[in-house]
Amino acid sequence: MAAPQIPRVTEAGAAMFSTFGLSDEQLAMREMALGFAREKIAPRALEWDREKYFPVETLREAAALGMAAMGAREEFGGSGLSRFDAVLVFEALATGCPSIAAYLSVHNMCAWMVDAFGSAAQRRAWLPRLASMEVLSSYCLTEPGCGSDASALRTKAERRGDRFVVNGEKQFISGAGAGAKDHLYLVMARTSGDGPAGISALLVEGGTPGLTLGASERKMGWNAQPTRAVSFENCHVPVQNLLGAEGQGFKIAMAGLDGGRLNIGACSLGGGQAALDKTVRYLRERRAFGRSLDEFQALQFRVADMATELEAARALLWRAAAALGAGAAGAATLCAMAKRVATDAGFAVANDALQLHGGYGYLCDYGIEKIVRDLRVHQILEGANEIMRVIVARDILGASRRHE
Repeated sequence: MAAPQIPRVTEAGAAMFSTFGLSDEQLAMREMALGFAREKIAPRALEWDREKYFPVETLREAAALGMAAMGAREEFGGSGLSRFDAVLVFEALATGCPSIAAYLSVHNMCAWMVDAFGSAAQRRAWLPRLASMEVLSSYCLTEPGCGSDASALRTKAERRGDRFVVNGEKQFISGAGAGAKDHLYLVMARTSGDGPAGISALLVEGGTPGLTLGASERKMGWNAQPTRAVSFENCHVPVQNLLGAEGQGFKIAMAGLDGGRLNIGACSLGGGQAALDKTVRYLRERRAFGRSLDEFQALQFRVADMATELEAARALLWRAAAALGAGAAGAATLCAMAKRVATDAGFAVANDALQLHGGYGYLCDYGIEKIVRDLRVHQILEGANEIMRVIVARDILGASRRHE
């Protein structure tokens, strides 16, 4: 990642972040991301939300600082960062706008999957352009009839000679349509029988005949990035665009989601932290009954609980990131735990911040209600939090049975 060029962050909110155990390099990376969020994202976040504008030019500025392919190897244009490094950056970016940070998370996940499972030719062809965000990307797993039950997907890819012919539809695809032809869709499709073993991963270029896009969805939040359905009708994809081996797609998709869950958890913490920072400033400035609000013990206790919940979630997220980066046994379960805890905590803190702002929190100009709207979906995407509980329970109960 490029060396930070942005002045040191001095706001109280940045000081609230944990620093224990971070190296000087990690502190510098996080500070760079905080500075970028403060200077390039936060000043226009409300405008982008209101206008439903996807700031591709700002994303490419982030890419120029090494934030678009953080987990990919440097020889192909990536930054070669660890999972732990990445969650630090995503949390910092989300203090400016959770929606923008979350799209960067999706794009980084796609770049990592190409790097981790692609052929040398695929890495050379795609990673430099993904790292610069010359090409944008989208992760295409969810379908209209099977959200949480991803292994039941019905999009089919029938092999005919040197091509796969793809038919089906994907739903809730982040970033779809942005970049037009300069877009890469990482598509999970069924190439053989039922179940996970019949699923393969394909790299489908934007503009491929037979690929069509639905209208941009009207959403509660995440307005600064487009979300569309992506449909395939006799869409011909070259066999060399198969990512990994045939039948390996579900494994690839789940491996991508482990990191994606960490990153979206980090985005939730960043949004929650931003809401808490706004609340601390508001309580100091607002007066009632002859005192500033921060002098009331009941409100002090609320702030203390909000900060504690974020810090506890951050500790679990960091542990899960370290475990996934080390390839530790049980890392996927820790990622599920961390995703559930961090996304619940981030949303709860933002919601509490709105309450502590009173009527002002409900107004768009203060930015709190936007954070609440943006963070709500984090409890659903990258695997709904109910599914995170299923993953954890299966692991714990399965281990118990194995030891009986």
